[in-house]
Amino acid sequence: MSDPQALADTYAAAFPAERGWSAAEFSALLAAPGAIFTGDATAFVLGRATLDEAEILTLATHPDHRREGRARTALAAFHAAAHAAGATTAFLEVAEDNAAARALYEAAGYMRAGRRPGYYPRPGQAPAAALILRRPLR
Repeated sequence: MSDPQALADTYAAAFPAERGWSAAEFSALLAAPGAIFTGDATAFVLGRATLDEAEILTLATHPDHRREGRARTALAAFHAAAHAAGATTAFLEVAEDNAAARALYEAAGYMRAGRRPGYYPRPGQAPAAALILRRPLR
């Protein structure tokens, strides 16, 4: 598992306009029951499995390592780990205006299950909707 501070640093670099997650927050999430971490400090997925469902809490790629396939690899590893933990479905929320993430999830087989208007704040503009995406795990 990666160092929580390195994860916090990658998260801050990947999402500079958002409130970052601290090393302490990453430590707590990594230690939580059902936690699943895949990837490394350059690109990772952090989520959790509860019963037959897996939730992706975040997927982050450091800007220096984008377009290298690292997020795709970490996502596939998350799916495998979640399935091994007993999950049959994975879900996540993604900002409607995050075209790169939406393309990644679509290529991985996620489909829209819902929409939350005005969910993600955007400084100086209207909040972005959150799309709820799901996919079966096999």
